[in-house]
Amino acid sequence: MKSQNEEVVSNETPELPSNWGRWGLDDQLGTLNLITEETRARGAAEVRTGRTVSLALPIRPTPLISGPFAPASQEASPVRQVMQYTGFPPIATAEVLTVIPHHPRSTHIDAVAHMPRAGQVYPGRPLDECVSMVGVRHGSTTAFAAGVVTRGVLLDLAVDEPLPSGYAVTAADLDSAEQRQGVRLEPGDALVVRCGWDMTPVPGRPMPGMSLDAVRWMHRRGASLYAGDIGDAHPALDPACPAPLHGVALPLLGLPLIDAANVDELAAVCAELERHAFLLTVAPPRIHGLTGVPVNPLALF
Repeated sequence: MKSQNEEVVSNETPELPSNWGRWGLDDQLGTLNLITEETRARGAAEVRTGRTVSLALPIRPTPLISGPFAPASQEASPVRQVMQYTGFPPIATAEVLTVIPHHPRSTHIDAVAHMPRAGQVYPGRPLDECVSMVGVRHGSTTAFAAGVVTRGVLLDLAVDEPLPSGYAVTAADLDSAEQRQGVRLEPGDALVVRCGWDMTPVPGRPMPGMSLDAVRWMHRRGASLYAGDIGDAHPALDPACPAPLHGVALPLLGLPLIDAANVDELAAVCAELERHAFLLTVAPPRIHGLTGVPVNPLALF
């Protein structure tokens, strides 16, 4: 029996950390298995004032049709909207939405099937067995049906200024942030990282990102979930491992990722209260068989 923090390695990539087989070949929870009743109780103990902060970016839908009342700017939005009217004259209004979960302006949670590795989905299932044109049968948002409730820890790497362009976040950066803030990520906790960047790529401006060294740190520490204002660097910093979060943490560790988290207000509240740990709740809509879904994570203090 391996301890919950012992590094497990896949046969396909022996040099990379992996949880394949750790919780069985049919497992779909991945690192969410590390969240126990004790972990949730540890998170609940962080709630002292009742103050709440959302980690989601606001979204303004874009109309799918034009007209005199359509906004002048038709910026690409993660949500497209068509209005419906019931009765004549209308007695009710509703809408049909087209949602793009994996949009850089949509705070969303990635299921493990979102990024296979070498044709396999966590924890080593063939891609064609897991995903088809009619949906996801293994490794989908079904794993989030019960929601995620655990202790969250913010590591603010942009206290003084945003990280430099193209910077690779390392384990030493995460250790330094813990020491500076007087907090420690424990097994089953959710890791929230602030780097002071917008996840939307800007041409000619390389984005910082997590390194493989940082992903190894998350594995050693037993992080159950990652949320941040950045993810993988664009363009890639290391050609040998171009996407440590989406190419290693998600498909090999089974570590769910909350992309495009809005963490500036969270950092401000943590600094004000001089506390960088909180209860984190993530309650996605119970839509099964998807590769990802928008979420509104809440931090409670």
